[in-house]
Amino acid sequence: MAELILVRHGQASFGAQNYDKLSPLGHRQAVALGHALRLQGILPDHFVIGSMVRHQETFEGIQQGLGQEPKEPIIHAGLNEYDFTGLLNARFPNGSGPEGMHTDRKAHFKLLKETIRAWQNDDIDNPPEMWAVFCERLAEAQDAIRALSGTCVLAVSSGGAIAQITRTALLAPAETQILLQLQIKNCSVHRFIYTDHAFYLHGFNETPHITETTQDLLSYS
Repeated sequence: MAELILVRHGQASFGAQNYDKLSPLGHRQAVALGHALRLQGILPDHFVIGSMVRHQETFEGIQQGLGQEPKEPIIHAGLNEYDFTGLLNARFPNGSGPEGMHTDRKAHFKLLKETIRAWQNDDIDNPPEMWAVFCERLAEAQDAIRALSGTCVLAVSSGGAIAQITRTALLAPAETQILLQLQIKNCSVHRFIYTDHAFYLHGFNETPHITETTQDLLSYS
């Protein structure tokens, strides 16, 4: 039986022109998580990451904290996040969305919850990616990870992708995906154990790097 340690990237740059890079806090979170995993005795046989900048930067911070000899990650674009900005723009074309839809956290996530449900029901015209395609590529990434040798794989992905993998492991309905996603903390750990024939959730939203003295590392977006 093998273990997948699936990590959400550190805090990215919400509201900035380029979201796809870690904030200073995100870099600190990644290094702190690597250090915490080292204290737990985690020695991954393989690293797998999506192709986004925030995945690469988080991986680099985790490796720094682990203090291991550097390993090159396997890059699998199937672990990438869905295009939430594109989905909101498809639902509200030509700037018809509410003010602050991309810059105000409260407004953004309220709209995102409604928009994901519409996306899952194919009620959004011309989305950047169909819901079925998103599900299929994550299933392919999961299969690729399970085909690796060894007993421990550490993968870096994003909140929406992790929520989808989690809800399928739980055999939960599609609407559970966004409910899980909105709970997921930056740099949180999600553990799965698997064999050739089974895949089980073993831990959700763990933050071993956050203690009484490091509460400043906690963030959700």
